[in-house]
Amino acid sequence: QVQLVESGGGSVEAGGSLRLSCAASTYTACMGWFRQAAGKERERVAVIGRDGIYAESVKGRFTISRDRTKNTLYLQMNSLKPEDTAMYYCTADVRLKNSCWYDDYKTWGQGTQVTVSS
Repeated sequence: QVQLVESGGGSVEAGGSLRLSCAASTYTACMGWFRQAAGKERERVAVIGRDGIYAESVKGRFTISRDRTKNTLYLQMNSLKPEDTAMYYCTADVRLKNSCWYDDYKTWGQGTQVTVSS
């Protein structure tokens, strides 16, 4: 069972930047970031296997990357908007399927809060 520990959340003004990190206990084929805002359903933000795949709402602003030597996943978030405010969850799965862009990831971190003020 993979264990995930996120860090890097916080509060920032609109237009600012944050970087989230997720340390994994082992390598998995797919990793990603999801988020859930208050009163809304969880949504995919970005996932990565060989390459990153992004939700339309974050394309050009967020960058997902991973360091295989450290089994660590990152999400660099630039030009943050108030609508990016949410709990962000790191996720991992050994399944690749046709890509890493799927919803039913098996392992989840505890979440880290991101709050963007206007």
